[in-house]
Amino acid sequence: MAKTAPAAEPDINVRGVRAAIRALPDSLINRIAAGEVIERPASVAKELVENSLDAGAHQIDITIDAGGKALVCVSDDGHGMGADDLAMAVQRHATSKLGDDELVHITQLGFRGEALPSIGAVSTMTVTSHSQGASGAYELRVDAGHISSARPAARRKGTEVRVERLFAAVPARLKFLKSDGAETTAIADTVRRLALAAPKVGFRLQSGQRTVLDLPPADAALPFDSAIAQRMRMLFGPEADANMRPLLASREGLSIEGRLGLPTWHRATSRDIHLIINDRPIKDRLLMGAVRAAYGDLMPRDRFPAIVLAIAIDPTRVDVNVHPQKADVRFQNPGHVRGLVISAIRSALGEAGLATSASLEQQALNHLTVGSGASSPENPGGFEAPQQAAYSAPDFNWNKVRVAQPYGRAMTPRLSGLDAPSSRQTDDHHHEPEALDDYPLGTARAHVHETYILAESRDGLILIDAHAAHERLVYEQLKAGMERDGVGSQPLLVPDVVELPAGQAATVLDQADALAKMGLVVEPFGPETVLVRETPAMLGPCDGAQLVRDIADDLAEMGTSERLDARLKRVASSMACHGSVRAGRRLRTEEMNALLRQMERTPASAQCNHGRPTFMKLDKKALDRLFGR
Repeated sequence: MAKTAPAAEPDINVRGVRAAIRALPDSLINRIAAGEVIERPASVAKELVENSLDAGAHQIDITIDAGGKALVCVSDDGHGMGADDLAMAVQRHATSKLGDDELVHITQLGFRGEALPSIGAVSTMTVTSHSQGASGAYELRVDAGHISSARPAARRKGTEVRVERLFAAVPARLKFLKSDGAETTAIADTVRRLALAAPKVGFRLQSGQRTVLDLPPADAALPFDSAIAQRMRMLFGPEADANMRPLLASREGLSIEGRLGLPTWHRATSRDIHLIINDRPIKDRLLMGAVRAAYGDLMPRDRFPAIVLAIAIDPTRVDVNVHPQKADVRFQNPGHVRGLVISAIRSALGEAGLATSASLEQQALNHLTVGSGASSPENPGGFEAPQQAAYSAPDFNWNKVRVAQPYGRAMTPRLSGLDAPSSRQTDDHHHEPEALDDYPLGTARAHVHETYILAESRDGLILIDAHAAHERLVYEQLKAGMERDGVGSQPLLVPDVVELPAGQAATVLDQADALAKMGLVVEPFGPETVLVRETPAMLGPCDGAQLVRDIADDLAEMGTSERLDARLKRVASSMACHGSVRAGRRLRTEEMNALLRQMERTPASAQCNHGRPTFMKLDKKALDRLFGR
């Protein structure tokens, strides 16, 4: 029987079938690269605006149509490009931003030379530019990767990049884009982040006939804090002034500057957490976690702060070349950066003292009615947060607490001055009104509905939620005791043997001393195994092995773990809640004033452990306007 001739070797590589290795054409290479760099219209806007900032622009105008799918046009007044530079700019990996051909000292926002060729590979792109000192402008067009020659054009200054029919060369990508409105919102959010990183540059975003953003530049002579405050007022509204505080810290070649929102002025999403590294907006998990840890128990668990955090660091100590869109960075010493961020935020919040969100007072006034069915009053303004008195550590001895009963009354510290039995309604009638001293929280005048304390100060009225306030005080006492004396532990009758992935056991054991202070005692037990001897008594019966595995995963991924600390604080918060004065317990005048004075000495007492405000202040001038006086 005749043998059948072998089939020809396929020229397409199918899994399991060998094919010859060949070089891909440049047009396909550009489209593949575009898939990494250009994810959606907002990515186009980001890359082009960053180029404008690198070009020294003072004003950047962005015009979009159909959510950026039909048009993204970015125009600036930067130094521009000549005909030769234009031709090089649309070539892959051609850039003027790496003069030393090294990636260890990156100071520009763009440096890979990928943006323009990637955009041109999946759209119709026209670049028009007038270089400083040149006699005229030039224009170059790229249509789905096909580059035309530069030709003379009309433009007085700077560069304009016009991107039309985005993803026309890769229509499959169009199917995954969202609605025009959603894409417009994404572009606006991108421009907001870039505008906060460059407050001395003007930005204007136009969608069709509608102006989405119009941000004039701050005065070049202003310090960064004043410039960023001005830009935040434009983006966050006029209430930003009353609800945000300056942030400034530095340590060992690392400096932090910016503005942070009060814990009671929070958001439903992380959209208003703005992180900036060397003028580059980023979205970094390490820093995001540091911000959440710093606010910790000062706001509800499902809410987020408003904050602009600008970090200046030696470029050689941070790597920005780890993500195609340059959204992530890697620090040489992440623990150092994280520690400074947390301490800087907590210090700034501590300096804010008893300040609460000014919008709370406005909300309270808006719910009041004047006479019969009157409308809400106009914005009274002028609310001033009282200043915090000098802080002294709460006097609480953790050693006297019986940790064997984590939820028992034995673990509930009592606030001095509140141990007396409840007073009767008539008791307060035997006391003369106390003089109005210059206390930040005023002098107690009444206990309303056996829940709220009504206090009078020289400039208004203050309404305090007694349970929420006492809950924060007890919680801070518990935390101070934990930090001073450590957390009691309970030995396990049979130690847990925990096997960990390669390398994680050593990482956990490196943190053994820190874990032991929080009541978790671990020991080495074989090459990739640790032994859990004791667990925190506050947690009661718990799965020590799973706790160690979770901590090991955190350490492997982020180099740090707040898991155990967070669990301990949740237990302490629950203990504080159960051990605080309850609604329905009648307080005497001296008890109420003792609570107010303790609040003035305790940091973070403007909000309870769950992030709710503990008091609201009503300015006397606002009350006068409320009643038409």
